[in-house]
Amino acid sequence: MLSFIIEFLPLLMFVVLIPLLFSGFPVAFVLGGVGLGFWVLSVLLGIENDHSFFLVVSRIFGGVVSKLVLVAIPMFIFMGTMLERSGIARDLLQTLQLMTRRVPGGLALSVTLLGVILAATTGIIGASVVMMTLLALPVMLENGYDKSLATGTIAASGTLGILLPPSIMLVVMADLLSTSSGGLFLAAIGPGLLLTALYLGYIFARTWLNPSLAPRAPASDTDEQLTANIIFKSFLPPILLITMVLGSIFGGIATPTEASGVGAFGALLLALIKGKLSFPVLQDVLERSALTTAMLFGLFVGATAFSYVFALLGGHHLILDLLATTGTGPWAVLVVVMIVVFLLGFFFDWIEITLIVLPVFAPIIAKLDFGAHLPDPSLTLVWFATLMAVNLQTSFLTPPFGFALFYMKGAAPKEITLQHIYKGIVPFVFLQLIGLAAILIWPEIALWLPQKFG
Repeated sequence: MLSFIIEFLPLLMFVVLIPLLFSGFPVAFVLGGVGLGFWVLSVLLGIENDHSFFLVVSRIFGGVVSKLVLVAIPMFIFMGTMLERSGIARDLLQTLQLMTRRVPGGLALSVTLLGVILAATTGIIGASVVMMTLLALPVMLENGYDKSLATGTIAASGTLGILLPPSIMLVVMADLLSTSSGGLFLAAIGPGLLLTALYLGYIFARTWLNPSLAPRAPASDTDEQLTANIIFKSFLPPILLITMVLGSIFGGIATPTEASGVGAFGALLLALIKGKLSFPVLQDVLERSALTTAMLFGLFVGATAFSYVFALLGGHHLILDLLATTGTGPWAVLVVVMIVVFLLGFFFDWIEITLIVLPVFAPIIAKLDFGAHLPDPSLTLVWFATLMAVNLQTSFLTPPFGFALFYMKGAAPKEITLQHIYKGIVPFVFLQLIGLAAILIWPEIALWLPQKFG
């Protein structure tokens, strides 16, 4: 019995971890605590010596504390929070609404496009969903939009920030995989645009077939004048900021860390130009950015401790041996991992899933041979990370713990129920899965840009 426990000790870490994750205790402490507890157990069983703990501390310092690339995270969080408080999103929505007013479902299409722009400027799902719920949902309801269509559009569009660069999740994944953030940013553009096209196509088709779901807003005599005026003042500045941040990364002018500083400064400058920069606003943005950053880095530390102890106890070799014993092929392994990630998304946030799944399965996926399906094996992990990112979008929408759903319910008018929201997100979850399947079948959707410009 003791030999069985020793052999399968890494897998027992997950047996203990899963129920503790549901306990409501802070996830960072659960991850770190389980890692520390199993290290103590391994010492008592004679598997490890009592000095190996310092290797865990060294890994945390080298993998989290001293990583300069992670400086990009608080900078991007600051940029997104400042843009939210400066009122730029409100002006953008008004501009997009005027530009699409003659198209079926124009307001819903505007909200989707706004989600894309916010994704490229904030990357913070909670901020995007709450902002668009407060700004767009009352307008959509006033115009007679179907409640489920309106809520589903806002929730799905708000989650694009987790995929489109400069996504915080991609920065985290790049660090965990020891690869370039710029490479993952390039890989995410194709899938992000694919999902956007699927959303737009679905909304247009559904509202064209059933116009009563999205009545068109009446035209105004001043529309043309307002459009020209607002486009110059409200549409161009954030587009310029996006170009500065992403263009400097893709052009090789700046690293993601340096570009994040440019983005934070640009957001400050835009807020100053709009007359929205004051000491209370700055204090609020700094506090919210600091709290979000502290939460993320606490999770990094706990997850690093867990994954390193898992590797220290031979977890990766154990999984590879089990796969070799069962004769499971590379495609079966990849599909099973995707299914597991999708199911975990019903209960956990992206950061928890990423920090648990990626360090464990990325070394395994990297050793699998997908043959001619992947002409360049060096991009296997980039493809895998992109698949993970698309898959993890569903974690914000799937009940019972889809965070975007709760963000929306908290900010929505009283007449919007959870039933409206749940009904609204179902088609978009299916669209996300269609996008995931497309990237599985045609890896070039994600890998063409990294191959061309990486």
